Amino acid sequence: MAGKRDQILQAAVGTIAQSGVRGLRVEDIATKAGVSTGLLYYHFKDRAGLLRATLDYINDRAGQHTARALPTGSDAAGNPRAMLEQSLLLELQDDEEVRENSTAWGELRASAVFEVELRDRLEGATSGWVREIAEWIEAAQQAGQARTDADPDDVAERLTALVEGLSERWLSGTLGLARAHALLRGAIVAELGA
Repeated sequence: MAGKRDQILQAAVGTIAQSGVRGLRVEDIATKAGVSTGLLYYHFKDRAGLLRATLDYINDRAGQHTARALPTGSDAAGNPRAMLEQSLLLELQDDEEVRENSTAWGELRASAVFEVELRDRLEGATSGWVREIAEWIEAAQQAGQARTDADPDDVAERLTALVEGLSERWLSGTLGLARAHALLRGAIVAELGA
C-alpha cells in the first residue's frame, strides 16, 4: 500500500506543479496515479488531507535531496558556512525534482491564502527550514566564519524568504539561475560578513 500512496503523492506533486491547486480535482489525481478514487480517499480522507500530505511529501523529498547532496562528517562540521551556502543554493538548481518541488511548494504557499487548512503545515515546514538554517548560522558564528552580532533566527528568516522569492522569479523565467545564485551569495555575505 505504501507504494500506491507514494504514486498518489507523486501524481499530486506533478499536477500541482503543472496546474496549480485551485483547479485540482481528486479524480484527476487518482487517474494520473492509476488508482481508484476510493483508494485515494482511503489514504487521505478528502482533498484537504491530500493537499496536507502532498506538502509533507514535498518537504520530505526536498530534505532527502539536500541530505544526499551535502557532505557529511568532518567535511560538514569543519565548514558550517559553506554548508549553509550550499544548502540554500540547493533550493535553486536546474534539476527536474527540485524544479517540480519548488513549483508545487510555491503553488501550495500561494493557495494557503484560500486554503486555510494548509497554513499550519506550511508554518511548520517553514519554521523547520528556518531553524535548520539558523543552526548552520550559529555553527558558522562559533567557527569564526560569520559575524557574531547577527541574530541567527532573523538572518535565517531573511535568507529563506529570499530563496523563496528568487525561486519564484527563476521558475517564472524572470531571473536566470546564475543571477539567482549570485544574489543569494551576495545576501549571505551581506548578512554574515565576508
